[in-house]
Amino acid sequence: MTETIETYVRFWNTEPGEPQRRVGAQVFTPDVSYVAPNADLVGVEALVGFTRTFVENVGAYEFLARAEPETHHDRARLAWEIRVGGSSFAEGTDVIVTDADGRITGVTTFVDRAPVLTAEHHGGAA
Repeated sequence: MTETIETYVRFWNTEPGEPQRRVGAQVFTPDVSYVAPNADLVGVEALVGFTRTFVENVGAYEFLARAEPETHHDRARLAWEIRVGGSSFAEGTDVIVTDADGRITGVTTFVDRAPVLTAEHHGGAA
């Protein structure tokens, strides 16, 4: 499970497009389900598109684990933080479900601290 979580974090930190697709193919099943307050997606391509849209609207970011993930059976709970421009942007918790091969079949995201959006995060001047 440790390797799966490390690859999951790497997926979110990989440039959208072909590089992210390659990492996604390693860590997710083809029909992975991703459910968040602002998204209900299926498949790696949808996750790549989600990342691309995020970067277009917010800019470059870093996705970090806030603590060691908690795991049991085929599940993990990962507390995360997104940093934009060196500052904390948002925090949340992902509940991750894997198959027998350790690939992620589903992610449910909870936002623990939502971002405060400014014009700066939408390409304008603050």
